[in-house]
Amino acid sequence: MTLQKHAVAKALADRINALLEREEYCADGLAQMLEYPPNGEMGDVALPCFKLAKAFRRPPAAIAEAICDGFSISGISKIESVNGYLNFFIDRTYAANKIIGEVLERKEKYGASNEGEGKTVVLDYSSPNVAKPFHIGHLGTTVIGHSLKKLFAFNGYNCVGINYLGDWGTQFGKLIVAYRKYGSKEMVEKDGIDALVALYVRFHKEAEADPKLEDEARAEFTKLEHGDAENTALWKWFIDISIAEYQKTYRQLGIDFDSWKGESFYSDKMPAVVEELKEKKLMKIDDGASIIDLSAYNMPPCLILKRDGSSLYPTRDIAAALYRKNHYHFDRAVYVTSAGQCLHFAQWFKVVELMGYDWAKDLIHVPYGTVSLNGEKLATRTGNVILLRDLFDLAIEKVSAVINEKNPDLENKEQIAEDVGVGAVVFYYLSNNRMKDINFVMDDALSFDGNTGPYVQYTYARTCSVLSKSGCGEDDIKKFASAKADISDDEYEVIKALSMYPERVASALAEFEPSLITRYILDLATAYNRFYHNEKILTAENEEQKNFRIALTAATKYVLGSAFELICLKKTEKI
Repeated sequence: MTLQKHAVAKALADRINALLEREEYCADGLAQMLEYPPNGEMGDVALPCFKLAKAFRRPPAAIAEAICDGFSISGISKIESVNGYLNFFIDRTYAANKIIGEVLERKEKYGASNEGEGKTVVLDYSSPNVAKPFHIGHLGTTVIGHSLKKLFAFNGYNCVGINYLGDWGTQFGKLIVAYRKYGSKEMVEKDGIDALVALYVRFHKEAEADPKLEDEARAEFTKLEHGDAENTALWKWFIDISIAEYQKTYRQLGIDFDSWKGESFYSDKMPAVVEELKEKKLMKIDDGASIIDLSAYNMPPCLILKRDGSSLYPTRDIAAALYRKNHYHFDRAVYVTSAGQCLHFAQWFKVVELMGYDWAKDLIHVPYGTVSLNGEKLATRTGNVILLRDLFDLAIEKVSAVINEKNPDLENKEQIAEDVGVGAVVFYYLSNNRMKDINFVMDDALSFDGNTGPYVQYTYARTCSVLSKSGCGEDDIKKFASAKADISDDEYEVIKALSMYPERVASALAEFEPSLITRYILDLATAYNRFYHNEKILTAENEEQKNFRIALTAATKYVLGSAFELICLKKTEKI
């Protein structure tokens, strides 16, 4: 367990170095070697001694025996040597006192660190293309990005969340053409973003029969680039309609941003980038286009300008990075996009490095896998999408039906149904490793059985119910942290799960992997529910036992609530 891992590692370093008669190992290195056995009979922490064979030049079993002989550590009740492993058993009373006491003292801040104190992280995520509604393909960048922002903030970083809107490009020429040919002000005012996406889809259908429409679209975007008043007014209107729609989804997810500066904001900053690339002799002309040759780095060329002189995505991204470095003075800049853009980011990151900026090493791309719908690729222009709002509505409807059946008099049940329904979708997505491609199957996503969002939210509500029925206040519960001597296996499994939280948080941040938090939540919820079903809490055999179990419940509530925050899951005190 995290509680004793470093204490064990420090004692081991002293012990091993004494046996070797030289300073061979440090505590941090040994801590990395320690493992968590698959079951309690093999201890709480174990050292596989084959990792020490080179230094000792002895078989692992002999090494384990030598270290174990006469070895003791404060807070460890037993150390045993078994088949080349050193198994450490933590004293249960010691663990309970330390862990529950720390959780009740720090509450939702338990597990947090100050590693980011004085450092700024800029996170670019969500970033939808204007005039297109959110579909489930947007869920990844949005919830992974915001979860990472929460993780960074939890560890002391100053975080800047940026919604880099796709509010520029030839798609607006297409939309302007479609609006004038097939739309009307009344149609758009009535149906909002749905009208815009319908116009966009129709444009592509009509363009298949009449390719000249593509030329018209390019011409209208060129007019927009040159500040045409009528096109600019339409463009701003489309953006306002889109943002109003996006805000509804962000509200449901509990997400906000510090900056909404989209691609258009950097349009006047790109010429300076082009000039700098010319001055530094990095750019060359290839078949009329301006490129950066990256063949020395086993990458295709990075395109900076098209033949007609118009800019491309790398140009905008470099301009945005330069602006953000100068404006926010970031220590790290994190970009959360699909894995399909890995080459794009690798290219322009390399260009920034070649420009001589040493902070290029602080640019981080966090990719994630694709989402398909029942095995079919998503595409706005063909209409093969499921809108996120529709998915949320389905989930909310299902939760509402369950609440009306089982708890019809529940206060504020509409909001609770929304929190649990949206949470079901988010939890389903974040249960997967971010690089895994997800085939979004509706029935699985909205299932309320097994390892789901509703299951863990109900567990949180259960802890709230127990604490409410106990009638104990926070100050009373703090006094209950002192453990009784006979801690049961079920109680100890909850304590062990609680002790793992700081380590899981650190790993999730280091690996940019929110699913580690999601899986941790399931582990803690499972341990607590087993304890809840197997042990009496408010009707325990004696006062000391009851008070301890109330304290354990309070600690579980704090840690579950903290972990929920890290993955955009709402805390539900009643369901």
